[in-house]
Amino acid sequence: MPLILNIETSSTICSVCLAKDGALIDYREDEQGNSHARVLTVFIADLMQKNGVAFANLDAIAVSAGPGSYTGLRIGTSVAKGLCYGARKPLIAVSTLLSMAGAVIKKTNDPQAYYMPALDARRMDIYTAIFNSRFEEIISTRAVTVNDTFKSEIEHLNRLFVFGSGAEKCKQILISPPVHFIDGVNCDARFLVPFSEAKAVEEAFEDIAYFEPNYLKEFGAKT
Repeated sequence: MPLILNIETSSTICSVCLAKDGALIDYREDEQGNSHARVLTVFIADLMQKNGVAFANLDAIAVSAGPGSYTGLRIGTSVAKGLCYGARKPLIAVSTLLSMAGAVIKKTNDPQAYYMPALDARRMDIYTAIFNSRFEEIISTRAVTVNDTFKSEIEHLNRLFVFGSGAEKCKQILISPPVHFIDGVNCDARFLVPFSEAKAVEEAFEDIAYFEPNYLKEFGAKT
């Protein structure tokens, strides 16, 4: 019966949650933006203390594996790895896009639909993948420019839900039905819960030493 700490830092929002047997225990979130280095370890310590959970009691630590913010993913992965080493616990990685799609699939409950999480990747680029209602990735995870070429690649999909921080860019191109935009869907540690729980049961753990998140893009330093 897995007790898991879930960490989500792949976007500007930082969130963590505790879950047991796939059920949420408690949650912390900061929406101020790019506060991961400042608040992540504070959130984790507070979450554990307020719920009387020691790291020794955890069965695993899960982290959102990207794609997403390069800096955010590095911070989340570094903290997760450090905790795993220190507490001698296994590491679970959950696709950021899959976790977002899973939340919307559960909410809409439409077996005929397709689901496209879209994360802002600057300019007119997004990180995206497309899933069916069975959580199967039918168009693989990638960074793509939102333009007419991209539109032609997906316009054959009947009944497509689009959501996430990159959805606004898609609204400029994907203007024809049956595209349905869902506002307010952000990266969230709670979205990891069903997937981290399933991986814990299956013992689908990562190699802590060699695991790296799915950055997709190289780090771009600002001048």
